Amino acid sequence: MQTWIKTNRSFILFLCCFGFFRLAVADWNPIPSGSMRPTLLEGDVVLVNRLAYDFKLPLTDVVVAPLGEPQRGDVVTFTSPKDGVRMIKRLVAVPGDVVEMRNAVLYLNGAASEYLAPVAVTEPLGGGQTTAAIQARERVAGHERAVQVLPELNALRSFGPVRVPPGQYFFLGDNRDNSADSRFFGMVPRHLLIGLAHHVLVSADILGNWMPRWDRLVQVIQ
Repeated sequence: MQTWIKTNRSFILFLCCFGFFRLAVADWNPIPSGSMRPTLLEGDVVLVNRLAYDFKLPLTDVVVAPLGEPQRGDVVTFTSPKDGVRMIKRLVAVPGDVVEMRNAVLYLNGAASEYLAPVAVTEPLGGGQTTAAIQARERVAGHERAVQVLPELNALRSFGPVRVPPGQYFFLGDNRDNSADSRFFGMVPRHLLIGLAHHVLVSADILGNWMPRWDRLVQVIQ
């Protein structure tokens, strides 16, 4: 065993450095569901900056040093406070914000979002089923992103108003009517934030023919 370790020490060192880099510095995250459509699609693999907010001990939620503040509009990976599952959602409200939704219109600190350039599309639901959808550009608090609603589904389109407490964050999926998010599991404490998703690394059509989506290669997440 000692001889094998000595012979392969360079490779072992590489694996250790790579493991530390992925666990503490940068990571990738596959997108398995449609909760962030149309921003992220099933089959996307996104790059995550684990140092965007905090430096943590690898394999733990223990924060060693804060490095940056989460911003409204960030697409964030985090651990669900409900069941410990890793999730990826849009950060819509930070500590001190008052967030509300009325008939699918998002309000932040009393100001209603604007919805620009709405367009009707057909969206997959899985299992070969589809539904009508309306996509638009949502503008609020100086940030603009693509969102969609699914009018034919029975969904939670009104809540609040609620104030985000210190050290907590409120998340929504961009696919507003098909997302398990802070409307259902509540606020997310900062120590459960994993990192900032900033680019789509690669993508494949996993709901169809599994062909690569070349147009999404190294695409910036907005």
